[in-house]
Amino acid sequence: MAATGTTRLATALLVALTIVWGSTFFLIRDLVQHVPSLDFLGVRFLLAAVVMTLIAWRSIARLGRPLLLRSAALGGLYTAAQILQTIGLETTPASVSGFLTGLYVVLTPLIAALALRHRIERSTWVAVAVAAAGLVVLTLTGISFGVGEALTLGGALAYALHIIATARWATTEHALGISIVQLWVIGLVCLAGGAPDGITLPDTGGQWLSMAYMVVFASIGAMWVQTWAQAQISATRAAVIMTAEPVWATAFAIAFGGEQLTWRLLVGGGMILGAMYAVELLAARRHATATRDETPTGAIDAPVRMPGE
Repeated sequence: MAATGTTRLATALLVALTIVWGSTFFLIRDLVQHVPSLDFLGVRFLLAAVVMTLIAWRSIARLGRPLLLRSAALGGLYTAAQILQTIGLETTPASVSGFLTGLYVVLTPLIAALALRHRIERSTWVAVAVAAAGLVVLTLTGISFGVGEALTLGGALAYALHIIATARWATTEHALGISIVQLWVIGLVCLAGGAPDGITLPDTGGQWLSMAYMVVFASIGAMWVQTWAQAQISATRAAVIMTAEPVWATAFAIAFGGEQLTWRLLVGGGMILGAMYAVELLAARRHATATRDETPTGAIDAPVRMPGE
């Protein structure tokens, strides 16, 4: 169990990560109109991999063969999620895509409970249900299930598997190395997929500026933050926190995309943020209870160290 301060930092970083992801929606939408999806993903993640390797190449050497293979597997899952979501978005309305992708908040605890036999508390299930309902209110305006929807749902499944696997395999000391390996896997696979018909690059300064933002914040920063933060908290808790992404996406659309503030944003966003707050509040109460139980009689004011501190 991570220390309280570390857990709070991990939570704050994941919230910041959802803000970054939310801010990228209108950037990606513009870029994929000019650059094919696989080309965009390949260039974005390969640039991120090169930069991170130049900065911290020793972190890869410290992984060891077993963790190196696990990092590559994590990269494969994230690659599948990115490709399925991005290609699915080409033929799926953004609101439907947001809902289907956000279903990882439901799929994550289901897979953890059924396949890995993790015990999920009833309060967490309630938070998951509220967050999923908030996603419906926020994004779903109608759905007809076709190829694009099927691809997007497959992406949500891949995201859920990636969240669970990251929580099981990630370690604080190796978070950077694991992140770099994942970036290489995603970049190389996507670039290889787009290579047969040639790689199309951004052709304007604005497009390259958007790409640079995606590389630095949504690839390098996001991959490291998610890997490190998930070494501190459970997969289900991380999934609930990350459902804030469509809230921020809608907020950025209103601020920069000319969309209007609607009751969907107010109600759906409030439900998602409420679920996040509930998970954090319950976690804090459990930690406080555990701390009291572990404090010896007569030493109420004595500091109590949790495992891993």
